[in-house]
Amino acid sequence: MTKSKLSSAQQEELIGILKTRFSKHTPRHKGIDWDKVETRLQAAPAVLWSLNEMELTGGEPDVTGFDKKTGTYIFCDCSAESPKGRRSVCYDHEALASRKEHKPQDSAVNMAGEMGIELLTEAQYRELQQLFPFDLKTSSWIVTPDAVRERGGALFCDRRYDHVFTYHNGAESYYAARGFRGTLRV
Repeated sequence: MTKSKLSSAQQEELIGILKTRFSKHTPRHKGIDWDKVETRLQAAPAVLWSLNEMELTGGEPDVTGFDKKTGTYIFCDCSAESPKGRRSVCYDHEALASRKEHKPQDSAVNMAGEMGIELLTEAQYRELQQLFPFDLKTSSWIVTPDAVRERGGALFCDRRYDHVFTYHNGAESYYAARGFRGTLRV
């Protein structure tokens, strides 16, 4: 496998995984036709590579919507908890560089960029929580407004007590139970 491109066999395997998940979780994508999604995926090898990265890191990506304005299908990490392969990371590169010792291996913003996906915004996170109660034991970094980030902070969300909470922490912090969820359009 070369970066940004899967072999034909890998593409076929991934599409099979995505199709099975799509069929198993129909409430996430009411009114969306899998055949149209698959046609779009087959025409987008770079997107397939990114979806594979989401899968490999434990995100369990699935279709969660369709944007009528842009005509794109929206994929999002739908693992019950924050993806295992993306935990114990600080918020961004600046936060990572600021740590003098006990640095995490990476940052959420950097990993998302390398994977070709975007962190969820607070609104997207809350919308995802309408589909299923995610992050009952973990938390996920979300896109942080510049005004918060400029002061050294970053935002994350989780779900506790059947309520979605948004919190703040130092951007350089990292925890074994905090990762990030991503989204991708095709």
